[in-house]
Amino acid sequence: MASRAGPRVTGTDGSDFQHRERVASHYQMSVALKSEIKKLIYAHVLLWLLLTAQMLVSHLKIVSHDVVAMPYQWEYPYLLSIIPSFFGFISFPRNNISYLVISMISTGLFSIAPIIYGCMEMFPMAQQLYRHGKAYRFIFGFSAVSVLYLFIVVAVQVHGWQIYYSKKLLDSWFTSTQEKKKK
Repeated sequence: MASRAGPRVTGTDGSDFQHRERVASHYQMSVALKSEIKKLIYAHVLLWLLLTAQMLVSHLKIVSHDVVAMPYQWEYPYLLSIIPSFFGFISFPRNNISYLVISMISTGLFSIAPIIYGCMEMFPMAQQLYRHGKAYRFIFGFSAVSVLYLFIVVAVQVHGWQIYYSKKLLDSWFTSTQEKKKK
């Protein structure tokens, strides 16, 4: 070993530091996956705010119901979908596995389940729009069914990727936990 005042250890020229500068792959993956999940959570919050705004405008009668339609039944339980995002965020600082698992399960319960119900609830209206070209609910001049199905397509992708990346992050965290136990 080298001291501040003493000579350098024999056999080293100072270039043997690279093995100490490498970061374990599961740490690199953890950082990358956290970043992706945060982006998806931000996208989800944006979707949630749009749906909340539509519901508030409709219920507070800020504009006529001809301009912004009353919400469908599935939109109310979907408002709880902000809970998984909260648990996802608080799981990141300390790699809390429990909060990440709660986030994944509640994403299925509060996000995916209302979306599935919404697809079934709006299907007769979508069928009527397709077959007869008639729509009875509108959001700023567009058919409410079309707008909400577009919302559902985006939301399913956001939540699906969020669950996928959360699972990969969970696997990464388990890998690092198992390596710590081996040592």
